[in-house]
Amino acid sequence: MTETADSLADLSLLDPAVQDDPFDAYDRIRAMPGIYRMPETGFYIVTRYDDLRQVLTDPATFSNNVDRASLQGEANSKIMQDYLNEHGWSHVQTLQRTDAPIHARYRKLVDRAFTVGRVRNLMPHIEDIAHRLIDRFASRGECEFMADYAVMLPGTILAEQIGLDASELDTFRRWADALLAPASRVMTPEELIANADIELEAQHHLARLFEERRANPQEDLVSALVMGHQDTEQPMTVNELLSMMAQLIAGGFESTTNALGHAMLRLVQQPDQMAKLRADPSLARNFVEEVVRYDTPTQGLRRRTTRDVELAGTLIPEGSVVIVRYGAANRDGAKFECPHAFDMERRNVGQHLGFGAGVHFCVGAPLARAEIASGILAMLERLDDIRLARPLEQPIHHPNFLTLPLRELPLAFTPRG
Repeated sequence: MTETADSLADLSLLDPAVQDDPFDAYDRIRAMPGIYRMPETGFYIVTRYDDLRQVLTDPATFSNNVDRASLQGEANSKIMQDYLNEHGWSHVQTLQRTDAPIHARYRKLVDRAFTVGRVRNLMPHIEDIAHRLIDRFASRGECEFMADYAVMLPGTILAEQIGLDASELDTFRRWADALLAPASRVMTPEELIANADIELEAQHHLARLFEERRANPQEDLVSALVMGHQDTEQPMTVNELLSMMAQLIAGGFESTTNALGHAMLRLVQQPDQMAKLRADPSLARNFVEEVVRYDTPTQGLRRRTTRDVELAGTLIPEGSVVIVRYGAANRDGAKFECPHAFDMERRNVGQHLGFGAGVHFCVGAPLARAEIASGILAMLERLDDIRLARPLEQPIHHPNFLTLPLRELPLAFTPRG
């Protein structure tokens, strides 16, 4: 039966229950003709694989220049921006929130920071951190995987890159959560100001660090960004650097944390898949891609139309917010056979859109892949009989409009001798 807009009246993508498990909702939206428009926000929701490809590869029509706090509405977004500007630095559009030709300048600078060589050089350090984290809980026979490992692995690496040490990881997480919050959930003006105060802590720390790295560059991400311009290029301002760091922290921390959590959840829920990966670690690359396809960490991002455009038979007016739902496209049966089955040996898994597509393909994808693969393989190397310590409490995800964050993942296991 083909769904209609009227038959979707009981569906809301802002409902925490739907955000906990959105895939039935995605199936229903895909089954309707045209593009679904959220009644609560007016956002146009794109869920089919081919439609997403069209949006992602046409930035001239579907602009990336969207306020990251657009979910808050224009008035509340202005309150937050004015407050940040008064006490620190307001948000400016860089990297993923810009279009050509401006985007090319930022992408060039960040590509110099995220080289294949830099990620390759980080691999031994990633593996060392993974084993040191496992050392902390292996003898206990149990852990809370999200807090003890999935947060700590990418968090430690990124915290080091912005001048914090392991003892300050809680501070880093507070900052990362504050940077993500305005794009993730609707907030009151009071909540936005309280959240902005936390963001301001991060801003002033990073502003001091930018100056330190200009004077004394080190082998870290901040130095690479601060010093990444060539003699003929304009250095980035503090506002621009803060914007770049906010995006890199958001993409490099929460997304990787979510992917690590779901990677382990899939293995404990499907022991046959865990046995395959133990027997053949070379499957890790495909395993990571299937995790990103199946439980896409960033379920959606925003675009804004620059003109009236027709998509899948729906006329979308100029200036409309369009939400590309990567998580929906990655479960589209027109593209992926048995889309709701997890299969690390899926033949076309590399065609998922979990890292985006086109000129805005995720710059941190190589690092994320390395952290997920190394993190999971280290767990399998050190621990046997990995299983849920108890049934997961429902709902299993924190409410979030754009991402899919697990609340917890309590594990029990037998440490290897």
